[in-house]
Amino acid sequence: MVVKAKKRLGQHFLHDENVAKKVVDFFKPPREAFIFEIGFGTGVLTKYLLEYPNARFLDIDKESYDYIKEKYPQHSSKFLLQDFLKLDLSESEQPVYLIGNLPYNISSQIFFRIFENHDKIPCAVFMVQKEVAQRLASDGGDKEYGILSVLLGVYYDVKILFDVSRGAFNPPPKVTSSVIKLERNETLSLPVDDNFFKTLVKTVFGKRRKMLRNTLKEIVSGDIPECANVYLNLRPEQLNVNDFVKLAECLKA
Repeated sequence: MVVKAKKRLGQHFLHDENVAKKVVDFFKPPREAFIFEIGFGTGVLTKYLLEYPNARFLDIDKESYDYIKEKYPQHSSKFLLQDFLKLDLSESEQPVYLIGNLPYNISSQIFFRIFENHDKIPCAVFMVQKEVAQRLASDGGDKEYGILSVLLGVYYDVKILFDVSRGAFNPPPKVTSSVIKLERNETLSLPVDDNFFKTLVKTVFGKRRKMLRNTLKEIVSGDIPECANVYLNLRPEQLNVNDFVKLAECLKA
């Protein structure tokens, strides 16, 4: 059985075994950890994860699902025809470790879900487009810095591990990929509600060329508090993650 990559699903199947081994070596969750592989495709990463007793493998492609169950019949119960974005991770009583070669068309949605469930996800290793990796790992002051840079930067240390050439995939994507690792930092919670923080960050980056004195009016009723004055003549890329936390706390004080 051959699995065909589907453009509508953003599929580019990794076939380089050396890259696959390297990705899993960087992952190394605890032996008994609950693991989700997102988008197992043809199983290049999967085979190195089957040794973990609590690993589960998700894909929305029926063809991949049928292929992988046929290839590993003794593990068939571990493979799920399931959309990660529709999982309710809040119901999990255990931390969940994530890994995957993410489809390019949904990677941002997955990272928003990670922010929303940061208390459940201690670590994630993903293959993404290089420009996405640069965006996630940016700590400010450049054009890559944006919404997800800040949201993930609050709760995670984000590191780019290595780049992967286009030839490592079938079909080859038009861009270089990178492997990134997200590891929870020591921040347990914010001084404001996570939803308000997300609204603040999305609002100011939605008009990133404008100074904050203009964009903050969209989320503040009445006068902007004096404690925010230090930020008013700045654009969002000039604030680091801690600045955003302080600003959010100021606005909610």
